[in-house]
Amino acid sequence: MKKRFTEEQIIGFLKEAENAKLKKLLAEAMLDMEALKVVVKGKP
Repeated sequence: MKKRFTEEQIIGFLKEAENAKLKKLLAEAMLDMEALKVVVKGKP
């Protein structure tokens, strides 16, 4: 039976998925930090 993907390709797919997840977490954390800055600064 022929394999559909090589092990290297599968590892690459998993790394891409993990990187996408980490980028999303980073973006959310950056948004949270900006929101906190606005709150700490206070309303004008």
